[in-house]
Amino acid sequence: MTALKRNNGFSAIELLIVVVVICILATLVFVNFDGVKKKDRDTTRKQDISDIHNQLEAYYAQNGSYPTLNNMNDSNWRLTNMKNLKSDELKDPLGKSQTLVAAPQNSAYAYSVTPPKCDNSSVDCSGYTLTATLEGGGTYGFQSSE
Repeated sequence: MTALKRNNGFSAIELLIVVVVICILATLVFVNFDGVKKKDRDTTRKQDISDIHNQLEAYYAQNGSYPTLNNMNDSNWRLTNMKNLKSDELKDPLGKSQTLVAAPQNSAYAYSVTPPKCDNSSVDCSGYTLTATLEGGGTYGFQSSE
């Protein structure tokens, strides 16, 4: 007569394999979760735009006009006139350049002044629109009140 061996559940090896597979799948989901990355980049964009806005308003309070787009893109001018503005705040998280553009677009921050042909020599720049295009949809920005 042979004794029958009862199998009452999973072995430790089987359970370990299942736990390892679940951990690998969970890691892949968390690492590749694109929505979280987009939201994080949009948060960075909002913070950068807010920081630039604060520097623009401080400049206006001291000078009575806003800087031109060329001023904002000139690192020497910024170093002299906007000491607290870091160059990397001008760069979109997916952008390649620390240069503001004139019209909203993906991967770059936009800055436009009014009136359109102001130069702060013959015509003062009395207003601006500052914009970031969000990956989650829409834009985020500030517009001065003239």
